[in-house]
Amino acid sequence: MDENICIQLLKAHGIKPTSNRILVVRALATEDAPSSISDLERRLLSVDKSSIFRCLMVFREHHLVHSLEDGDGQVKYELCHRHGDSDDDLHVHFYCRLCHRIFCMEDTPVPLVAIPEGFRMESVNYMIKGLCPECARKRGQRL
Repeated sequence: MDENICIQLLKAHGIKPTSNRILVVRALATEDAPSSISDLERRLLSVDKSSIFRCLMVFREHHLVHSLEDGDGQVKYELCHRHGDSDDDLHVHFYCRLCHRIFCMEDTPVPLVAIPEGFRMESVNYMIKGLCPECARKRGQRL
């Protein structure tokens, strides 16, 4: 993602574009799957872990990213704009328990859940766990 596009994206979400924020947005935009803070730290050698964390918290507060817990208990982050340039982060994720990859299943309908009166929903995390097609095929060949 071009630096100017990163700056526009940050500004569109009411976030002041700093050099670290631009680097973190660019790193998230080039990933095919949600990234953990450790993933980002490995990619962004010039940015320390606490700075990455602070960027992600600002991004989450301004609905630029959403977070999800993967199947290993690690929190991962993904840009919301990847899903139709909206803050709507309601889409299904699939966690493969063998290869530990996370897949976005954007075309899979999200089941609507009614919550009791008085509760206010702020986010939803739909995570399906199992075997991805590649791991299922490999496992099937070994059986």
